[in-house]
Amino acid sequence: MNEQIQAATVRVFIALAPPDDAKEELAQALRPAYDAYPGMRWNRIEDWHITLAFLGELPQLAVSLLMPPLAELAASRQPLRLALRGSGHFDERVLWSGIGGDLQGLRLLAGEVRALVKEAGVPFADRPLNPHLTLARSRRDDTSSVVRAAAGLSGFAGRTWQAGRLHLVGSNYGRGPGPIRYRDVEAWPLGLAR
Repeated sequence: MNEQIQAATVRVFIALAPPDDAKEELAQALRPAYDAYPGMRWNRIEDWHITLAFLGELPQLAVSLLMPPLAELAASRQPLRLALRGSGHFDERVLWSGIGGDLQGLRLLAGEVRALVKEAGVPFADRPLNPHLTLARSRRDDTSSVVRAAAGLSGFAGRTWQAGRLHLVGSNYGRGPGPIRYRDVEAWPLGLAR
C-alpha cells in the first residue's frame, strides 16, 4: 500500500543543468575541498543543477499536465549563455557556486516558468530566485567546513556555456535510505520554435 502511495506522487523541480565539461571544470577546482573536507555531504556531479522553480511533492497527474506547457515554453525561448562563478554559503551549512552570464535572461525564464506553474494551478513556495548550484552540505556538528570551502572557491571563474535544455527533474527524497538522487522526468530543448 505504501509503495502505491509513493508511486502516485513525485517530488519535482524545474531546472537548467550545466554541460558535463563545465561541471568537470568546477569539479577540478573543488578537488582541494574534496580532500580537505571529506565529512561534508558532497552532491554528485551528475546531479548539479540550477533550480528555477521547486514544486515539491506532486501527484503524477499534475506533473503530466505541466509537461505540454513546459515543452511549449522551452521551444519559444532561446538558450542562455551562463557560467559558474565564485561561491558562497547559506547559513554556514550549504556550499554553492554562483552563476554568471545572462542573469537577466535567467530571471526572465524563471519568472515565466513560475507563472506557467501557477496558471496550471500547482501550488508551490514562490521564493525569490537566487541563482546558484548547490555543491555540498555540512554535517550538523560542523559549522566551519562550508565557510572555509566557500572561501577557497570564491575566485573560481568557469568558462561560459550554453544552457540549451529545460529540465523537469524528479527526486527520491524521502524514498528510503541513502543520498538524494535526481532524474529527468522530461527535458526539452530551448529555442526550437524559430
